[in-house]
Amino acid sequence: MIKFNIMNIIKITDTNLSELDIYTKIPERQLLTINEPEPGVFIAESFKVLERALSAGYKPLSAVVEDRCLAKFKAMFASGDDVGSEEIEDAGNESSVTSFTVEKSDVSSRLFLGDNFPVFTAAGEVLDSITGYHLTGGCLCAMKRKELSSPLEILKSAKRIALMENVMNPTNVGAIFRSAAALGMDAVLLTRSCADPLYRRAIRVSMGTVFQIPWAFVDYWNVSKDDINQKAPASERTITDKIHPSQEGWCELSWPEEGIELLHEQGYKLASMALRNESVSIGDLRLKDEDKLVVALGSEGEGLLPKTIDMSDYVVKIPMAHEVDSLNVAAASALAFWELGRH
Repeated sequence: MIKFNIMNIIKITDTNLSELDIYTKIPERQLLTINEPEPGVFIAESFKVLERALSAGYKPLSAVVEDRCLAKFKAMFASGDDVGSEEIEDAGNESSVTSFTVEKSDVSSRLFLGDNFPVFTAAGEVLDSITGYHLTGGCLCAMKRKELSSPLEILKSAKRIALMENVMNPTNVGAIFRSAAALGMDAVLLTRSCADPLYRRAIRVSMGTVFQIPWAFVDYWNVSKDDINQKAPASERTITDKIHPSQEGWCELSWPEEGIELLHEQGYKLASMALRNESVSIGDLRLKDEDKLVVALGSEGEGLLPKTIDMSDYVVKIPMAHEVDSLNVAAASALAFWELGRH
């Protein structure tokens, strides 16, 4: 767990401080790129989410905490020797709040303060005005993103993978992550057209499981010269050899063509959840017998792309009753992962 030698507690009564812009005014898409070329920032909400993010090694930058939860927050960042029981009990009292002089500066540079960790504390109704709804979790925490994982890292070790294609609703993304983590999937892959898994709502709906299960963008991967065999004849080169054969760094793959070729190259069979008559039942034993399986789910309205379905090894259909045509993608994912995940 990360420890802070200095935690600056700043009592606030409104949300007009520029230091709170990262929570109130800066769009999440801008937070994603705020420190380019370094990784950006995301907002963790609730103690459960924050605990899982910290356990996964994400660095907190600043926080907004409800008054009544301040003692609990301080205890998360201190060992038993750092904070005594008396201080824990009294940490929420105004008498224990230290003063902090706010400097006017750029948001991104202001947030990276190392051990000089700003914690803004306020009454519950003030925090509600930040989020626009009642903040039942008691805290918000701005955290630094990590460098993205490469899908190759995941494909070399996982056996059961959930794949999202064009799933644009952060609520659905978060729910699918939660089901994947709970129901036996080893990892999650997404196309970059999906909602960001580290959007605040996606994280909250996932209950922080986005920090517990490996994930990457299947159409955006990091390749080094060690991964590329430039001496291989052109006819024998794999997808990793063919794309940018002399370039290190992040490379784009076309989806679905090159992306699915990458899955097949790594020994995976692709099972696409789709409403097609030429399909197999979700209970088909061949699916469970596959050593490496990717379960693909498509967008909320149109489902998977026709090309993705055509390139799949299996098309899988969940039987419906009462003339219902389909389930919400998050509900369908839970059924699929329960049947096809590793238990």
